[in-house]
Amino acid sequence: MSINSEKYEQMYKNESPKSPIFKNCFLAFIFGGLICIIGQAFFDFYTSVGCEKKDAQAWASITLIGIGAFLTALKIYDNIAKHAGAGTIVPITGFANSIVAPAMEFKKEGHVLGAGAKMFTIAGPVLVFGIIASIICGLIFWIIKILA
Repeated sequence: MSINSEKYEQMYKNESPKSPIFKNCFLAFIFGGLICIIGQAFFDFYTSVGCEKKDAQAWASITLIGIGAFLTALKIYDNIAKHAGAGTIVPITGFANSIVAPAMEFKKEGHVLGAGAKMFTIAGPVLVFGIIASIICGLIFWIIKILA
């Protein structure tokens, strides 16, 4: 039996489950917005107890990362993500989840070669790209400043 690209495309469309795009986008918007509201509430709390704006921003981020990591450790974050989709991936809590989840998965292989080595399998490339991009941008701005 010979299958050309048109037949394959038709088979693919017939067999693939239909994705509820509007529902997925709506849930991602709602859950992502809720995470942002929680972050803003922490920021407001930290400023109300006397933190400077910059310190309150840092503490709000740290708190969200801690909550994301804690909920991942309790296996609650993944259950929320099943319904929220990208709404839990994009905010800073998703970054915490991407570090903690692989570490927990491989912890039985040991602290160093298991959890430690696998902790950055997903987040590692993001960190490397971010660091390299910031170095390149910094060098460009430094060269422009010297030449200007």
